[in-house]
Parts: sequence; structure tokens; C-alpha cells
Amino acid sequence: MQIAKDTVVAIDYTLKDDQGSVLDTSEGKQPLAYLHGNGNIIPGLEQALEGKQTGDELSVRIEPADAYGERRDELTQAVPRDLFQGVDDLQVGMQFQAGGEGGGQIVTVTAIEGDQVTVDANHPMAGVPLNFDVKVVEVREASAEEKEHGHVH
Repeated sequence: MQIAKDTVVAIDYTLKDDQGSVLDTSEGKQPLAYLHGNGNIIPGLEQALEGKQTGDELSVRIEPADAYGERRDELTQAVPRDLFQGVDDLQVGMQFQAGGEGGGQIVTVTAIEGDQVTVDANHPMAGVPLNFDVKVVEVREASAEEKEHGHVH
């Protein structure tokens, strides 16, 4: 069976940056299972897997526009330290759920200078080309419930 919309796909993968550093892998874990064509994985990888079948292996480079997008400077801002009340040991790299008009989003603390804290709402992999080595482990038809819910059960 070929990978197409509304098929359940299980893949083993290793994700590296351009320097060859491993950013993520399924090695030693269960394969990643997702419902194809439902936005459950980054668009570029989903496009590269279209039409593949069990046993196929591929290496693919995904540009930021087809992954987590380009970095956007307007998503970085300095905010007052007192917004982090109850956090005694605030450190660079910490992540927080921030509320906003469009709902919540995750922000990462990127700098602390006196009473100002710089936070970044960009995805940590925004602006980064991603290099995947993938093996298709399984392809099957999705159940009616999986299709209805838009994800694998």
C-alpha cells in the first residue's frame, strides 16, 4: 500500500541539522505513527513521503518554509521580570505558556538583563533546514474514527 491521504504511516527517522548533529530520532523508541494528509507532521516531510510504501528508505532535506517556517524577529520581545512571579530561579532556556489575543503560545527565555527578560515565540527549529533519514515501517488504511478525529489511535 502506498502512502496517501488518510493512511496511517509509521516511520523510523533520524533528524539532523546541516552540521550533522542529531536533533531528534526514533532510534530505540517506537516508530512515529501519524495520519497522512492531516497536518500531523511538517509539510515538507509529508510531501516527501507521499507515494512511498513499507520498506522504502529516503534521505530528504526540508527547507524552513516547509518545516517550522523562517525566524520572525517580531516574535522576540523584552518583557518585565515581574511577569514571572513565582519563578525564583528564572534561567535562559526555560519555556513558558504565554497568553495572548490569539490564544496561548510557548515562549523561550533567551536573555535576562536586570529587570528585563527577552522571550522568543519562534519555534526552536524555525529558520533551520532539516535533514531526515527515514524508513517507512508500516502503511495501513486509517479507521473511520482516526479519519474523523484527524490523528492515529
